[in-house]
Parts: sequence; C-alpha cells; structure tokens
Amino acid sequence: MEEFLVKLSKIIDEFKLEEVYVPHRDTLISTTDVNRPGLPMAGFFDYFDPKRLQIFGMVENTYLASLSSDERYKRFDEFFSKKIPAAVVSREMEVPEEMLEAAKKHEINILRTSLGTSSFMSALIAFLNIELAPRITRHGVLVEVYGEGILILGESGIGKSEAAVELMKRGHRLVADDAVEIRRVSSKTLVGSSPEIIRHFIEMRGIGIVDVKKIFGMGAVKDTEKIDLVIQLEAWQKGKQYDRLGLVDNYTEILGIDVPSLTIPIRPGRNLAVIFEIAAMNNRQRRMGYNAAEELNNRLMEQMSE
Repeated sequence: MEEFLVKLSKIIDEFKLEEVYVPHRDTLISTTDVNRPGLPMAGFFDYFDPKRLQIFGMVENTYLASLSSDERYKRFDEFFSKKIPAAVVSREMEVPEEMLEAAKKHEINILRTSLGTSSFMSALIAFLNIELAPRITRHGVLVEVYGEGILILGESGIGKSEAAVELMKRGHRLVADDAVEIRRVSSKTLVGSSPEIIRHFIEMRGIGIVDVKKIFGMGAVKDTEKIDLVIQLEAWQKGKQYDRLGLVDNYTEILGIDVPSLTIPIRPGRNLAVIFEIAAMNNRQRRMGYNAAEELNNRLMEQMSE
C-alpha cells in the first residue's frame, strides 16, 4: 500500500507551534505514532522508533532538571543522535540550554506549544490519522443528508450531480462532486472530501460549472464527512428483479471496510432527493437497531403461525 507523508511545516501551522530551532521545516512525518521519551532520556533505547515525533512534558522536564548540566547534555546528545524528526516541548516550558545545544549539533527541530501534554498528543494523533490515512479516489458525489454521509456512485451522466443539487435545495450539504477522496481514518471509519482545486464546485451538463457556496450559501457545503451509506445509481432494466423488502443487507467494500449499500434504479418520474432522504433516515434506524423489513417479516410470521 502506498505510504503517505505529511510535512512538519503543516503540523507547525495547524497547531501554531513556536519554532524554537527549526533547521528543516520540510521534514517528512510518516507515522501516526508519537512518543514521550521518558525511558530513552534515561538511557533505555530498546524498541525506540526514531521516526516518531517526540513530546517533552512535565515528567520529562522534571527528571532532566534533576541531572547535572553535563549529564543533561550527554542524554540529549545521545537522544538526538537517533535523528528524530522533531521534539515538541509542551506547556510553554523553558527549553533547556543543553537541549538546544545538542539539537543544533545534530540539526534536530525543536518546537514548543502552550497546550498540555495529553491534550496536544491526542489532537496531534487525530490530525496525523487523517493526514496519513490510506486513501483512494472514487468518481461520484458525496453529500450529507440528515447527518448521514451518502456516497453516490453511478455511470457518468446518470444524474448524480442533479440529485445533489436537489438535496441542497432541500437543506442538505454537498461535500464533493465528481472526485471523492476517501480516507480510512480508523478500522471502522471512512471519511470523504473533495480535492482542493474543485472543492464546492459542481458540474451540471448543459449549464456548466456551478459554485455551490456562492449560489446556495455556506450552509450548503461541508469540507469532510464520514461515509455511512453507498448508493449505486443505475438505469432501470426491464425484467431485472430489484430488492423491494430490504431483508438482505448489502455492502460495498472500500479500503477494507464494508459500508452498507443500496442499488437504486433510475427512470423518469422518480424523485431521487426524496429517495435519498428516506435512505439516510432508514440507514440511521438500522444502525440504531431497528429494521422495518424485519419488523414486517416478524409480524407476517406471527400471523401465519396463529
């Protein structure tokens, strides 16, 4: 699987980190894991991963303050010789002179934040999980309907964008049109977004490019949304049997995650916006444990048994 990277400069800008000493702002980060270097600063480097960002909190600084100046420099010198991407000092604590001296010797980036150690680490890990997540791009439309992220797929020209516009007129929100970037941010969650260059634009045949944010307002767009349901649109095929009960659950596999899916046949007269609204509400009900098809089936079975 392709490895994704994020520049240290993006992390600095995202968290507004103070640049104490930054010789390599474009250092690339490749792992979502971060580390508090308590044991390495005590000289224990077994299983130490030098690719991780290192966070110095109150515990580390208190321990280092108990050492002599020469011993502190020796610990920092050995630690920074591992060529870590950067060290971040939390709580706006003072950066030890020995730390800065050793960092300059090995050209290690030193940053500082006003956030508490645990708060910063949790926010940083969440950010890295998104930035470094495995991803693919699918041709389709992603909309938010009643809080449910719906990925609409189908052949070009089948009406995906038109359906999205009708949904926006009804108060729902567009996330992406034409190209949907999908990231696996956890073992159970997919998040979709639009490429930056086409974000908040939609293409309608016969009209051209439409700026959704300008026409419908800020409330009609959203930058990212989790993917809760996949709807596959297809032209109505006479004689084909379509699911009319919903007793069988269908799924679409994306990046190793199975997402609930529906196949909706298209023909003149069908109101797709209303269908998508019902699909979104029904999907939420199922996730909360209620299945209307099973309820009806149970009632029929009970009546037949009497």
